Amino acid sequence: MTQRVLTTESGAPVADNQNSATAGAGGPILLQDGHLLEKLARFNRERIPERVVHARGSGAYGYFEVTDDVTAYTRADFLSEVGRRTETFLRFSTVADSLGGADAVRDPRGFALKFYTNDGNYDLVGNNTPVFFIKDPIKFPDFIHSQKRDPFTGRQEPDNVWDFWAHSPEATHQITWLMGDRGIPASYRHMNGYGSHTYQWTNAAGDAYFVKYHFKTNQGVRSLSADQAAELVGKDGSSHQTDLLQAIERGMNPSWTLYVQLMPAAEAADYRFNPFDVTKVWPHTDYPLQRVGRLVLDRNPDNVFAEVEQAAFSPNNFVPGIGPSPDKMLQGRLFAYADAQRYRLGINHTQLPVNAPRAAAADNYGRDGLHATQYGSRHDKNYEPNSYAGPAQTDTALSAPLPVQGWTGTHEAPAHTKDDDFFQAGELYRLMSADEKDRLIANIAGGLSQVTRDDVIEKNLAHFHAADADYGKRVEEAVRALRED
Repeated sequence: MTQRVLTTESGAPVADNQNSATAGAGGPILLQDGHLLEKLARFNRERIPERVVHARGSGAYGYFEVTDDVTAYTRADFLSEVGRRTETFLRFSTVADSLGGADAVRDPRGFALKFYTNDGNYDLVGNNTPVFFIKDPIKFPDFIHSQKRDPFTGRQEPDNVWDFWAHSPEATHQITWLMGDRGIPASYRHMNGYGSHTYQWTNAAGDAYFVKYHFKTNQGVRSLSADQAAELVGKDGSSHQTDLLQAIERGMNPSWTLYVQLMPAAEAADYRFNPFDVTKVWPHTDYPLQRVGRLVLDRNPDNVFAEVEQAAFSPNNFVPGIGPSPDKMLQGRLFAYADAQRYRLGINHTQLPVNAPRAAAADNYGRDGLHATQYGSRHDKNYEPNSYAGPAQTDTALSAPLPVQGWTGTHEAPAHTKDDDFFQAGELYRLMSADEKDRLIANIAGGLSQVTRDDVIEKNLAHFHAADADYGKRVEEAVRALRED
């Protein structure tokens, strides 16, 4: 086997990679040692800004295979034929902690899926819960600040976490999910994934449907208790990364079955819940799950930094037949996700291999910028319209337009018959078994009892009382007992 030659960044062979050039055997280092200077300078710049949220992540490649005909609801090409396969990349993540955080913690999990379709990349950015803590993006920076490390103490503070929740009653539903048995997945393979937001499908006739995505794990849902998680973190802080890597290397390729809920667009206005409120679900009795296909992960990345850390997702990456809804949180994320990657990775991050479309290179009039690698042909113009052979618009919208009416300004969403912040949280609590309720109460009380302000505790207790009388009573008694110890 031919020995590979170590080179500098410019491709010149390196004579000595063990000793710096010096002025004599014991003398100071010389500025002329270009290899040393280049090596140190590159090392100083190896890290890029980590994601503000979803920093700690793992990922894998795979494919999505259509198993059921959904052409009556969407004209998306990659969903147009039973048996059709599309390459995918899926990134899992925790939300609140930093890049060096542990995997087995009580936290929502990101479930960000990139489909490399013939019409460009389609990004579906969701979580392992069907709901979220807030419904308006203007609250998102404050929410994340409350959940991450306090600027004075440098640690996550129960006072901050629960104080924000005390002032955000719409979080009660997600809190009930997070503090319940599914709050700490046993692994990424053993959890469901959800689009969480409401999206839009449009069929070939132009009929619009609002859609929610449900990826049900075929490995079965498995979760950890707080004690099991603490033990696992002590053994392997990267437990979920280890599990995913080893499962795929052994050929135990994890898979999920995709189901959707579909609501004809005309039914949205009169539905009993606001269908665009991400703090609420659509009960399956109203809109049953319909199977679409199967997602399989079968290949690990060759380089975690290049392919997981630099993977960039944006819910604004749609393809024909799929589009947005009036979901306020989704609308905010249409901007925020892509902008975060422009800051972290630069304007040309979409040219990185993990982010680049597979069917054909992106073809537009964007030019230059840091790390630009794609320029088109030598005679291409960099403006449009023009009289030459550059790319032209299709004049065909990706999805149906959304209705707009009324005065501009800041508005709360219109009320639906069952629109309050507590009804669905109570419904979820009442679905739980006695043992599940016991663990839920213990998890909530364990955090809330550490809060130092009585008024913050009382505000949160009022939310649980409003969701269900027994729920509130038991949380209140458990918090009191822990504070009296």
